Amino acid sequence: MVKKWPGPRLGREGLRQRIGVPHRPLICGVLKPVGLSPGALADLAYQFAIGGLDLIKDDQGLVDQTFCPFDTRMSQCAAAVVKANRETGRHCLYFPNVTGSGKGIYKRALLAQEAGAGGVLICPGLAGFDAIRVLAHDERLDLPVISHPTLLGSFIVNPDSGIAPAVLFGQLPRLAGADISIYPTFGGSFPITAEDCRQIATETAVPWGDLKQNFPTAAGRIHLDSVGELFGVYLNEMVIVVGGEILQPGKKVVDTCREFVDHVTRLAKKG
Repeated sequence: MVKKWPGPRLGREGLRQRIGVPHRPLICGVLKPVGLSPGALADLAYQFAIGGLDLIKDDQGLVDQTFCPFDTRMSQCAAAVVKANRETGRHCLYFPNVTGSGKGIYKRALLAQEAGAGGVLICPGLAGFDAIRVLAHDERLDLPVISHPTLLGSFIVNPDSGIAPAVLFGQLPRLAGADISIYPTFGGSFPITAEDCRQIATETAVPWGDLKQNFPTAAGRIHLDSVGELFGVYLNEMVIVVGGEILQPGKKVVDTCREFVDHVTRLAKKG
C-alpha cells in the first residue's frame, strides 16, 4: 500500500515552507456560518488573512448551494486572500471544499488552482480516501490537501467497535496524501480522548516508508484558554482550527485573529 499510495505532496515541512512559518503551530480559520453570500465570505477570508492566520478553509457545509455557488465563492475568496497577501507580505493559503462527485472533485480542484487558491479540502467520508490520493498526486495540480472528518464520526463513538482513531485520522489520511488531517480534539463533547490524540499525532510523524509527515489538528470549539493544554499533546507540530472563537460579537475579526496568533506564538516560544 505504501508503494501504491505515496502519501502527502508537501507534508509538514513543505507546507511550512510554502506558508513561511517554520516553527509554531499553524492556525486555520473557518469560513462560516453557512448562509452567508460569496461576497460576505470573501470579506471574512480577507479579514482572516489580514489578521495573520496561516490557513483559511471553507466550512464543510459549504459546497455548491444555490445561495453560495462553488465557482463564485471559491473565486472571490481566493482573490480576497491573494489581495491580503499582497498587502501583508505573508503567504496565507485558502482551501475551498471541493467534495462532490468524482469528476466534479477534479474539475473543482483545477478551477481552484487556476483561481489562486492555496489548497483544497475533501471529506473522505463522503468521497472516499482515493479522492485524496488522486488530487495529491496528479501532475497537473500543485495543491496541498486537507482531509475533513465529515461522516466518519460513527466509526469512533464506541471504543469497542469501528476503527481506531489513530488509524482513521492518522494513518489513512497520511497514506492517501492529506497534508493536514482534521478531527475533533479532546476536552469537548466529542468521543475522543487525549490519548487518542497522542496516538493520532504519533501516526502522522512515525517513519513509514517514504511517506512525508503530515499535520494532526486541534479542532472543535477551540478557545484561547484551552490552547495551552494542546501543547502537551502536540508540541508545535499541529494545526489549530478556530471558528467561533474569532467571530465574537462586538469584536473586530482582524483584532481577534491577531490576539489568537500572538497567544499561540508566545506559547510556542515557551515550549
